[in-house]
Amino acid sequence: MKKYRIEVMEILSRTIETEAENEEEAVEKVRKMYRNCEIILDASDYVDTEFSVKR
Repeated sequence: MKKYRIEVMEILSRTIETEAENEEEAVEKVRKMYRNCEIILDASDYVDTEFSVKR
């Protein structure tokens, strides 16, 4: 029998609303919140699961 490496990727997603002067600042504010664990995605943010063969 052959061995296969299968990647299982779960996709989580949440939309965060924030105020900022421009898009770049808004993204940086949310990125900082995420890095500081102010935003933690969990099972309620589940969107999809993908499977792919790794070579």
